Amino acid sequence: MSLKIRLYFTAIITLAIWALLLWSHFHGGVPSHHILAREDLPEISNWWGGFLLPFLTLFLSYRVEKRLTKQCKGHSPLTTIPKSVWTGFFLALLYGISLSSFFSFGNTEMPGYMLMGILVISLFYPIYRAECILGFVVGMTYTFGAVLPTGISCILALIGTLIYLLIRPGILLLFSKIKNLAGSKL
Repeated sequence: MSLKIRLYFTAIITLAIWALLLWSHFHGGVPSHHILAREDLPEISNWWGGFLLPFLTLFLSYRVEKRLTKQCKGHSPLTTIPKSVWTGFFLALLYGISLSSFFSFGNTEMPGYMLMGILVISLFYPIYRAECILGFVVGMTYTFGAVLPTGISCILALIGTLIYLLIRPGILLLFSKIKNLAGSKL
């Protein structure tokens, strides 16, 4: 992944967020959201997303490139983005869109279940990867702006990292011990 591809991707995200912000501005105003949806906490304007989302896109695409370069171990650099990166991005994008849609349509229980579901998913898939974080944030930006989803995704990525890198190996070790124990008794 070259700087040129990262800049193109960042430009697309930048145009999309600024188009959304300008559309909102001319159609009733750019919304603001209270932290934790509590009126006694500070309000964050979606205008901040116009700066945060392009920066986040550039930074996270750099992290993807750095991870892929490290995986190549000095061999020829990647000329295309691997399917696994696109899959992680689009699945997280769909997850963020679904969560936002349930919230927007008044279903208050489903987003909570979906957030808990992310923790279960993190047992099987590394949700802490940069492409997943970016997809999740972009998917939720229309409904919540970019700032709140970024904060939520950072917390979920931290918890997902602990689950995938610490708890998952322990569970796999336990299952392998049980399997070996059951196999030796037969």
